[in-house]
Amino acid sequence: MADRTPLPLIGEARDTDEVAGFLAALTGQPPIETHISRVFAGQDRVWKVKKPVRLSFLDFSTLAAREAFCRREVALNAPHAPGLYRGVIAIVRRPDGTLALGGEGEVVEWAVEMARVPEPDFLDRVADRGALTQGLLDAIGDAVAAMHGALPPAFGIDAAAAMAQVIAGNALAAREAGLPEAEVAAWKERADAWQRRLAPWFAARAASGLVRRAHGDLHLANLCLWQGRVVPFDALEFDEALATIDLGYDLAFLLMDVERRAGRAAANRLLNRYVARTGDAALVRGLPLWLSSRAMIRAHVAARMGRAAEAEDYLARAAAFLAPSPPLLVAIGGLQGTGKSTLARALAPDLGPAPGALVLRSDEIRKRLAGCAPEERLSAEAYTAEASRAVYADLVRLAGETVSAGHVAIADAVFLRPEEREAIESARGEAPFIGLWLEAPPELLEARLAARVGDASDADAAVLRATLRQDPGPICWTRLDATLLDLPARALSLLPKP
Repeated sequence: MADRTPLPLIGEARDTDEVAGFLAALTGQPPIETHISRVFAGQDRVWKVKKPVRLSFLDFSTLAAREAFCRREVALNAPHAPGLYRGVIAIVRRPDGTLALGGEGEVVEWAVEMARVPEPDFLDRVADRGALTQGLLDAIGDAVAAMHGALPPAFGIDAAAAMAQVIAGNALAAREAGLPEAEVAAWKERADAWQRRLAPWFAARAASGLVRRAHGDLHLANLCLWQGRVVPFDALEFDEALATIDLGYDLAFLLMDVERRAGRAAANRLLNRYVARTGDAALVRGLPLWLSSRAMIRAHVAARMGRAAEAEDYLARAAAFLAPSPPLLVAIGGLQGTGKSTLARALAPDLGPAPGALVLRSDEIRKRLAGCAPEERLSAEAYTAEASRAVYADLVRLAGETVSAGHVAIADAVFLRPEEREAIESARGEAPFIGLWLEAPPELLEARLAARVGDASDADAAVLRATLRQDPGPICWTRLDATLLDLPARALSLLPKP
């Protein structure tokens, strides 16, 4: 958002070239350069050195500052990527005048030392080769939810004013980067209108503890596979204000990046996994503005770097994210094994504003309320009548939050009892409602349940048979044959067009 042109240095910038030469010789290859750091990758470890620059938004010009920010980087990232960050090491000049990593001598530079991650294991590279599988997207959602859940709230932040500053800074930087004035002005006018409308909601989110010192630079290039799991790294370390944000805004950068690199369906899967783990369905209210702001940041950065086509694409996305889209509540019911969740997942990317509808699945809600991962099996105690009432109450609450935020919700549950169907329909508020009821032969349902692996549902054939013995009462929702090959297209044709 700010001008990245280096300003005159005011402190110690000596030895920079010598340190770079020393580390390049140590690793056997030149560094990876950014505007604020150099990364030297060796066989099994990496050293990251901050450049002695002063910019309008950071100051690395003194040795003391570079040490402090190296230590801050490790402190921020090590808890979320155990073993990846090995610490901060001094580069010293020994009495004989040569440089060394650590030991006795005059400190001439500081470096963050990290383990080496194979290049194919960075998630931007994974996305670029089309390998962001559903399982990997779920793992990303889990990792981000876990990181956010471990962060303490930052109270006393004026989140609405901070968002206004982001918009103003974005517009200024976009103009300075040479983006079309008319498009930038139109974007700022619409973004400002969104910010004013959401200001009370931003304040309420901050008061409830959802503003935290977050990652701040959460996109696919700053996630990797490490020791068999997804870990975030390289959190923004040089500006506490830029990184002390609503968790939804932190997530939005990743959603925007995933949508551009891997498509709407991938971003939708990630959003739904994150909400399934956190319960923060309300964040969809802010997504249009948050996604648009993240896209605008990318637009002016790309323009400044001379990537005109990329800048144009991001600018178009920034505008599109702010386009209005009507809310809708869809409920999908039916016996266990009818494919409710499969249908919900198929419909979601095509419904509502980016990155598509929230799928609110009763099985995932039950697991979250029990403090478990969706795929973890629960004991019978989690399926008492009282526990099921709590699950349906939370499902109705989340559906209401989602549609009242102007988004689209798909409620996925058995909805066997008439009062459950009435309750979910009441969550519509002023939004349109469509109820779909899936049906299939019992023997097919049993076969499907027997074949399930790694699913959030714990239902088996015994559960299905018990359900079959119950009377669901009159079904007023649209009945659909769950065996139809074109079921998603048939269901989509029944939904109101925006």
